[in-house]
Amino acid sequence: MSKFDELRREHPTFIYHNFELNENYLRFHFSIDEFHFNPEWTFDSALGIADVPREELEPLAFSLGMAELVSYWKCACCPVVEIRCGGLSDSQINWWKKLYWNGLGEFFYRNEIHTSFEEFMTITAPEPYAKPNFTRSLSGTLVPVGGGKDSVVSLELLKSAGEPITPYIINARGATLGCVEAAGIAPETAVTPRRTIDKTLLERNAAGWLNGHTPFSAVVAFSTLLFGYVKGARFIALSNESSANESYVEGAMINHQYSKSTEFERDFREYCVESFGNFGEIPEYFSLLRPLSEWQIAREFVKYPQYFTVFQSCNLGSKTNSWCCNCAKCLYVYILLAAFLDDAELHKIFGCDMLEKTELVEEFDGLILDGEDKPFECVGTKNEVRLSLQMAMERRKMNPPALLKRFAELFPNYKPISLDNYFDDNNFVPEKFLRILQTKGNSR
Repeated sequence: MSKFDELRREHPTFIYHNFELNENYLRFHFSIDEFHFNPEWTFDSALGIADVPREELEPLAFSLGMAELVSYWKCACCPVVEIRCGGLSDSQINWWKKLYWNGLGEFFYRNEIHTSFEEFMTITAPEPYAKPNFTRSLSGTLVPVGGGKDSVVSLELLKSAGEPITPYIINARGATLGCVEAAGIAPETAVTPRRTIDKTLLERNAAGWLNGHTPFSAVVAFSTLLFGYVKGARFIALSNESSANESYVEGAMINHQYSKSTEFERDFREYCVESFGNFGEIPEYFSLLRPLSEWQIAREFVKYPQYFTVFQSCNLGSKTNSWCCNCAKCLYVYILLAAFLDDAELHKIFGCDMLEKTELVEEFDGLILDGEDKPFECVGTKNEVRLSLQMAMERRKMNPPALLKRFAELFPNYKPISLDNYFDDNNFVPEKFLRILQTKGNSR
């Protein structure tokens, strides 16, 4: 019997008991038998939670709990999820099941779990909330800042258009605060909640229960809706790009970035309107960079050298605000920037030459070779990486590093596809923000 089947038999029910919201924290209560989980979001009372009518916040807070619970459910994959607070309609239950199913695609794949959409989870819930009468006046744009190049580009594009910006940072660290400062925005103006994982989950993982990737960007989405509404933001501008739609596994739709995809963005927007209210009553969630490729974003990013010493998107190095120089994410970002920057500038940023890292050849091949799984990191398409490597080679013809030599051997007759004027029309960018992209030369 597999671990998946064994845990499901021993732990048949996951319960979402309730949530507690006050001016300083939002705490959820989940359980699997005798194991109780209380993940928590904390924030300063100055944010103003206490000033917003409770009936307007409860549906938003409850829904953030629905996004959080999958991280706890996955440790035992209980066949039944019992909701004892809030409430969901049949269509909302199907919406959440779709998110969990697609968002856990990598988790199922890497844990060799074989199940079906119909069988993996049954959700039971009380009747849903009635749509609140939202009363706040909304203006300006909340911009989630993760510390990487993408949110930097969003900040700069919105600044150039004179759009009022409020940065949004979960678990603020050096890179995120540094990027806000480099943008010329006072860090104290940012909304900076702190999210805490319950230690019982970590203990269950250490005890051999299941672990793996979950759709964290769905947590980001629902948290921006809650905190954006409290802050009075009219828009929520994400920095997810067209490249986030590509599958990571040949012949299957398994996307490490599913909750950054266009499909999720469309679903989330529809859920917001159907469950809460029209945009304008609640903040409108969209991705500013959706029409663009990662390659185009990198091309824009290098125009802003003030961020070179502060931005950072390596997961392994996030606690120390450093690039570990030993993972697929570091390698990927290095390759994109190597298309536009010389070695001296790259060494200042990373402290190493990632293109000499022959120990990362497996990750390198996954980034460029058809038929190979992409590394399970937030990385762009293989076409973009190949284009960047070709451009990097042109800049280093006289003395190409080891991985560029490998690229030349693997693709001796490579003809890059131009991405100069790429523009994905499948986007939800409001018209006034589309004009910002067009003035920067990124239109069709």
